Amino acid sequence: MGAAVGVAVMGRRTSPWRAALWGGLCGTLPDLDAFIDHGDPVSNVTLHRAESHSLFWLSAASLPLAWLVAWANRQRDRLPRWWLAVWLALVTHPLLDAMTIYGTRLALPFTDRPFGTGSLFIIDPLYTLPLLAGLALALGRRPARLRWNTAGLVVSTLYAGWSLIAQQQVAAAVHATLAARGGAPVPEARILITPTPFNTVLWRVVVMHEDRYEEGFRSLLDRAPTMRFHGYPSGRELYQPLRALPAVERMVQFTHGFFRLAERDGRIELTDLRMGQEPWYSFSFVVAQRDGNPGLHPVVPVSVGGRQGMDVRASLRWLGRRALGADVDPPPR
Repeated sequence: MGAAVGVAVMGRRTSPWRAALWGGLCGTLPDLDAFIDHGDPVSNVTLHRAESHSLFWLSAASLPLAWLVAWANRQRDRLPRWWLAVWLALVTHPLLDAMTIYGTRLALPFTDRPFGTGSLFIIDPLYTLPLLAGLALALGRRPARLRWNTAGLVVSTLYAGWSLIAQQQVAAAVHATLAARGGAPVPEARILITPTPFNTVLWRVVVMHEDRYEEGFRSLLDRAPTMRFHGYPSGRELYQPLRALPAVERMVQFTHGFFRLAERDGRIELTDLRMGQEPWYSFSFVVAQRDGNPGLHPVVPVSVGGRQGMDVRASLRWLGRRALGADVDPPPR
């Protein structure tokens, strides 16, 4: 994205490879915060995409960075254009991140709220390939045909917009299912709709209740007007004695309430239910344990998330079949 934006903004004012190089570097800068160790796994996860992804701080840094880029290229007379290119390369990074479910603190220092529409998976070839193809065609031709780069940006942007439309189509099926079952309405804040890996055809839905959560999948090719859900315990009875722990507080805010607590061998694990699917989740942490004395005792958080033991091939086969509309359950654990 940063490289394509750099080429689009600079046009013929500099060589396309220079614009791509500097745009790509600037577009990468926000994610350098991943190398900062905040002391424990929970802090490292929840403090990623913070100040380095703030639109305010990135805008403040754009002018000095642009001056350095213009100076390095001996084009200080083109500083205004370099400034625009650098600023756009910087801010489009967190804006795109905010379309994933992770959570991006776009509005720091004014609010600490992590934003995320959840309409794009963090890796989606259908978004990335148009950018890559347009940039490659623009840089690989002599003379450079910059319209290919522009076309790639347009296609990828339209695809990102499509993801929001697809998400709303799935939301309609979710609400139809919940209405058909009757009972008290579920607030929007307790319904999570996010795409499965690498596509915007098959979507994962999580519905949080007071004592449990439900998971279901919806393909845009499904014919049935409603969905099937499977229910799981959320372990909320463990929340009250642990809610004051800093790690728990951070994860509750970070997940917007989409979390699970479970006790295994005397250890209390807190799992982010937004990234992954049953029973495989990216982020799960031990936050407390029982040591023979009454009650629960906090511990330094330990990461226990991941997909160790997952049958990747079987999962990908299921992903393809389910995306095409086959009403089949995910592979067993």
